[in-house]
Formats: sequence, structure tokens, C-alpha cells
Amino acid sequence: MAELKEADAAQLHQEDVDIKREEGGDAPSAGDQAAEQAEKTEAAADSDAKPSTTTSDRHVSIQTKLDGLEVLVDLNGAGRKSCPLCPEEKFKACYSHKLRRHLQNLHWKVYVEFEGQRMCICHLPCRNLKPSLSGDQASGRHVAHYHCVVCSVTIARKTDMISHLKRHVNKGETEASYSGSSDVQFEEPAPSGQPYEIMKELGTNVQLLPNHTTPQKSDTYFNRKMKTNRQLVFCSLAVLAEERNPLECLDAFGATGIMGLQWAKHLRSAVKVTITDISDTCVKMIKENCELNNIRVDGGSRGPRGPDGATSEVEGAPVATVEVAKMDANVTMHLWPFDYIHLDPFGTAVNYLDAAFRNVRNLGIISVTSTDTSSLYSKSPNVTLRHYGCHIVRTEYYKELAARMVVATVARAAARCNKGIEVLLAVALEHFVLVVVRVLRGPTQADESTKKLRKLVHCQWCEERVFLKLGNMVDDTLPCNCQGSLPGKTAVQLGPLWSGPLFNTGFLRKMLSAAVKHSMDDIQPLVKTLLCESDCTTLKSLVHGPSALTNQVECGVVIKSLQRGDESGQVELSGKRKMGEESGNVVKRMKSEASLDHPPFYYSIHRHSIRGMNMPKLNKFLQYLTEAGFRVSRTHFDPTGVRTDATLEQFKSVLTKYSVPTYTNATATQTSLSTEKTV
Repeated sequence: MAELKEADAAQLHQEDVDIKREEGGDAPSAGDQAAEQAEKTEAAADSDAKPSTTTSDRHVSIQTKLDGLEVLVDLNGAGRKSCPLCPEEKFKACYSHKLRRHLQNLHWKVYVEFEGQRMCICHLPCRNLKPSLSGDQASGRHVAHYHCVVCSVTIARKTDMISHLKRHVNKGETEASYSGSSDVQFEEPAPSGQPYEIMKELGTNVQLLPNHTTPQKSDTYFNRKMKTNRQLVFCSLAVLAEERNPLECLDAFGATGIMGLQWAKHLRSAVKVTITDISDTCVKMIKENCELNNIRVDGGSRGPRGPDGATSEVEGAPVATVEVAKMDANVTMHLWPFDYIHLDPFGTAVNYLDAAFRNVRNLGIISVTSTDTSSLYSKSPNVTLRHYGCHIVRTEYYKELAARMVVATVARAAARCNKGIEVLLAVALEHFVLVVVRVLRGPTQADESTKKLRKLVHCQWCEERVFLKLGNMVDDTLPCNCQGSLPGKTAVQLGPLWSGPLFNTGFLRKMLSAAVKHSMDDIQPLVKTLLCESDCTTLKSLVHGPSALTNQVECGVVIKSLQRGDESGQVELSGKRKMGEESGNVVKRMKSEASLDHPPFYYSIHRHSIRGMNMPKLNKFLQYLTEAGFRVSRTHFDPTGVRTDATLEQFKSVLTKYSVPTYTNATATQTSLSTEKTV
């Protein structure tokens, strides 16, 4: 009876409030609305059979049912009502039917769900104002966001909130642990005032902001998918660190500093790492990440460094020393020389190649990562021509075409500084192209490199291709007869492109040894594929580890190819420099390995399959091509690609020979029936 009396009293009080609103004709004030919301929330909690201890503490945008969102506003009452999750300037007060549609179609449908709780989109000024273009914060706009159901963090992007909740689950945090005043954040603020998360990769901890995956919204951009790229760059640096010690290396675009910190933490005193970035936020974040990994930060001066703490046995001593500077990448590379330079800007790296080759030391290494896939993969040909000076079209081998185009641009930049290049590695995966080259000083080496820049003649009908040699006519170049059998012209000139090899076998073996040494299990299959691709042989035997080190100490791996047996193990790259003989040894090695170059480009087995025929399995087909006397290997550019020195006509003839008709049984049945009828 007491509960019924309280309910009747509450109803009478609500009717009195509605009558006063109708007489006044004005919208309810913010204080009255807040008081009504508090009363309704308490009434809903009292009427619940099983009250929750955390529901009253959560933000109003976190609800389990649509009724809980609608109960925040009395939709059955008369008069205009304001949205509880939108400010007055964004959504003006309206009648109940319009407000109900607004709550259902916007706040209830735009949500993130976690264990039965819906975190609806909130437009209230819970977060800081986003500054306007003029820098005036008062004239900016509020950012829509979500309130975390576990902690008090407000995150703008839905994908970032999902990742944030996954990290809570991994930590075992699935219950609310905050009070109703959700302005206090339990996570330590990052330099930009936003909460950060700690991610560990290759034994190195880095801080990540919630919007770290969006370069336009965060200076400290971090891409988890680039882990393979970072590991390949690390292995190439580890190989160079064995040749010269100490090694001065530069991470020109630090962002979070993950790459430079991995170099310093694992290679210790063998490298002197310099990390630069043009953003103040990134520089502050890099220094905090250095403290997080117990790495000492050196000042901005390039004077002699203090003793490295890598060999110190004192507890708490820094494991390494890293120099962090706020400076433009071009200025840094013009001022100081380096042995190893890594360029990984957001997009193309052509604007930094001249500065990189200007001051790099002889026999040093430059690694370039390009992520402008739209221009590399011929989706924006005008941008490709503007940045790389090449004309390309979409082909079946478009990834290798992009890699050779980047190498050609690097070779031209080196030639402008009277330097040549030796390509050690060229990888084109889904979202990036990585090129690692060794710098050879001298005009003679520059001339040798520029001679390998040639035009490519490509048939747009059958996709046969061949590099155009000097003095050859275009019509007599392609081995196919599409030019004479089809009306009009079918061949186009692409490039200029790099026509030389894309891999160095000896360097890849040392990279595989470094990957095994530092427990990089993710890239070992990729490096093994590159090894077989560099020799253009199928995987016969691949051994690494202690047993391989006893047989071949320098390379760390033994490869038995199909054609040359163990001769491939004789290709070496000298581990230590000999003064006065460095350039000569490199040139001699390049000439000796010229006969072992892999054939350019590859054919896709699915692209050239025959209609009505079941083609053999890829591994079987590689065996058939090998038995026919051709050099064959798989390629990392395309899982269905076959790299071979056979022409397209020879490739198709072997494929046709070992293909089986699709309807073999049906054809045999029809033949038997026809013979019975004739009898």
C-alpha cells in the first residue's frame, strides 16, 4: 500500500509540473530537466526487481534496453522536450513523437555493445572542444563520442572503442569501476591529454592513443599491420651491424619511436640510434617511450655520446642510449652522415631521397617504405607520373611493377649524387612496398646502375612482357604474335623501370639468420620464400639454427637448389670491411652473381588457365616446368604466381599438356551412348 501511495503522489506531482509548463509555454530549464532525470532514474532503479550496484553510476548513454533511454524523457507528457544526449544548440526541443524517432534512429542505433550493455553515441559536451581552423577553442564544435562501460574514458571512433574494450577483456576487466562523475580518468594522460594504451612488440613497449590508426587525427600514428615491415628492416640493420661497428642509424620519421627503440634495445652497443620527428607531440611521446623501456635519451647535440649502458651490470642502468631530436628529415640527413637510413613517411618517399643519398656513407644501406598504393598500383596514373616519372598500367604482375618502379626512382636519386645502388631486397605486400639498397660510391657505379633503367614492352592482350634493349625496335621485341593477328596496336611501353635483380641471396641468408637469432617467427617463412625466389628454385632443403652454423657459419643457412646443388651456398657477402678493397670486392661480387639473377616478372597460373580444363596443383606444375628444363620458383608478390625463364607460349604449352578436361566422365558416357546407338 505504501508503494502505491508513493506512485500516486509521483503521478500527481508530474501532472502539476505538466500543467505549469502548458501555462508558461516555455521549455523546461536545464536545472528542472536534470532534477527530473535524477528522479526518473531513481524511480526506475527502485521499481527494478534486481537493482544493479553499477547502473546508477554509469553514464546515461549506457543502457540495456530502448525503454531505459526513453525513460530519461517523459515521452507521454505534453509539450516540447529536449534530447538527454544532445545539447540544445544541436537538437532543439521538440514534441514526443519526433524525439522518440530521434532516440531510436540516432542514439540507439549508433552504438557499441559489450556484454548486453549498449554504449549509445553521445553528443553532450563531455569531451574537450575541438579547436577551429583559426585556433579559437570557443568557436569549435563538440565531438560525438562513446562512454566506456568499464572505465570513464570517452572515445570518438567506434573502431577505437571496440579495440579499447578488447584490451579490457584481455586484462580481465569486465565490470564498471568508476563513479557517476565520469570526468576523472583512471588512465594516465598522454601528451595530448587523451588516454593511452601500452602495446608490446618484439619486447618493446610503446604508448598508443585511441586514434593512433588515423594519421589525420593523430600525430603519433601507429600501424599494427606494418609489423612485417619493421621486422624486415630490423633484420637488414642487424646484418649491417655485423659488418661495421659501431653503426650510426637514423629513423627519420619516429612517430611513436617503435622502430628506433627496437634497434637500440636489441642491438645495444652495436648501433647508435637517432630518432627524429617534426611534431612536438611525437618527440614528447618518443621520450616517454624511452623511459618506458629503460632507454636513456641523449640531447639534441651530435657531440660524443656517453658510455652506453648496454654492457653495464648495475641494476636499473639504461640498456641503451637513443638520440631524439625535433627536426625535419631532410635537414637531419643534410647535416650529419649515417650508415643506415630508414625512410617511412606517410605516402611516397620521393621528397627525401636526394637528402638521403647526399650524406650516406659508402657501402651504407638505405631502406625506403612507400605506402601510396594508389599511385604504385596504377589507380592514379597522373600521380604516378608526377611522383615517379613512370608510365604504368594495371597488369597481372602489378606488385613487382610497383617494386621496380620504386627501385628505379631510388637509382635515379643515387645517380644524381654520383652513387650507384645494389638492390638487396624488394618486397611488395598488401599495403606497402619496401626497398632496401646498398650505396656504392663513384660515377662508375652510378653509370652501371642507370644502365639497368629500361623501358618495358607490355602486350595488353596476352600480357607478355620483355624489357626493351638499346637499339631494338618495338615491333620486333615481343615474342608473341598478337601484333600481327589482331587489328590495331596491342603493345605499350611502360617505365622506365629497374631491369636488374631485386634480391641478393647472400644478404637474405644473413637476414634469415638474424630472424632466427632474435626469434622473429613471423617473417621466417617470408624470408625463405624470398631466398628461393632470388635463386629461382623450388624449396629443396632449408636448414637454419646451430646445425647450419656448423656447416656455414657466415650465412647461417644451407640451401640445396635443384640445378646447382650446393653451389648456391658459395655466394657470400663479406662480414667485415677491408679498407681499400671494399668497393672492388662489391663490384666483383656483383659481376660473379650476374649469371644467377632471377628472371624478371612472373605469370599467374589462374590468369592463363584454359577454359574447360582443370589445371594441375601449383606445386605439381612447378615440378612439370622444372622437368621441362626451365628455372622455376614461387613468388611472394602473388600466391598464384610462377617466376620462370620460360616464355608465355612455353608456359601455356606445359600448362595445357598437364591439364585435364573438366567433364571427362560426362564425355566418356556420351561417347559410349553414341557407339551403342550406331551398333
